[in-house]
Amino acid sequence: MGDRRVLVVAAPEFAAFGCDGVGSFASVQDAVDAVPLNNQVRTIIRIAPGVHRHRVHIPKTKSFITLCGSPIKDTVICWDSAATRIKHTQSSEVTGTGTFSDATVIVEGDDFIAEDVIFQNSAPQVSGKATAVCVTADRCAFYNCRFLGWQETLHLHSGKQFLKNCYIEGQYDFIFGDSTALLEHCHIHCKSTGYITAHGRKSSSESTGFVFFKCVITGNGEAAYMYLGRPWEAFGRVVFAETFMGHCINPAGWHNWDKPENEQTACFYEYRCSGPGSSMSERVAWCKELVGDEAIPFLMKTFIDPDLENPWLLHRLGTKHPISTVSL
Repeated sequence: MGDRRVLVVAAPEFAAFGCDGVGSFASVQDAVDAVPLNNQVRTIIRIAPGVHRHRVHIPKTKSFITLCGSPIKDTVICWDSAATRIKHTQSSEVTGTGTFSDATVIVEGDDFIAEDVIFQNSAPQVSGKATAVCVTADRCAFYNCRFLGWQETLHLHSGKQFLKNCYIEGQYDFIFGDSTALLEHCHIHCKSTGYITAHGRKSSSESTGFVFFKCVITGNGEAAYMYLGRPWEAFGRVVFAETFMGHCINPAGWHNWDKPENEQTACFYEYRCSGPGSSMSERVAWCKELVGDEAIPFLMKTFIDPDLENPWLLHRLGTKHPISTVSL
């Protein structure tokens, strides 16, 4: 793909910011708009610490973008209103219309990476949806990121995603969509009564699903108020493997979305989980505890990166990961 390109976004308190003449932009969206159409060069947008109060759209025409925040000080992209449209310096014919426009950040461009960025939708709880990030792109990775909101915080609508060392909080269906996603060593925080996941697999032939591997689930101090998930569509598929579950998890574990017929089709699995909320003794009869080799297909990187000849995690993102996440 050639050499990498670096763009720099100013700290919020400055109108302009420069870095050795490489590039300087007043907002994250300005930097995204400056990326060439049909981009094939990894473009790293370094965002200065602070709270950047505007919305961001990574259009389908702009792939290989990395949003890089600060590992030392908070770098926040924050918005609180679904009524305000994203402002672009380019025409709608170039950027597209944006998908699920209530999100603070919309990612449609493939091979996207975010590292050390806090994504926040600060809309009040009473306002309904408060999506921090919506992903419709294929091949996305998030490292050391935080996703803050109340309802529907992280919308993994489609494509394949890898999240590592991330923090995600919310209340209702706050990790949702019909993508194929592996979340490894992530912290899931349940703010109030609701459901962690709502997966949208529509048929048994779809290979999509959410896998949580070696994650931690915490709550607000109360007990038994949060479900692990419910099927947004009839064949929703979610796996929690080797995950610590706090007191907040409802002993039943899973909910059928008030549709008994979903119990025949939803695929909700648990494997070697621990903690006070992990007991299988009172789980709904239609979830399954995986044993032996049953969990292996979900714990391989090939779950999200099946092409061994051209793995996107290695080649496209330039990040080295082992093929298997299973502990030795």
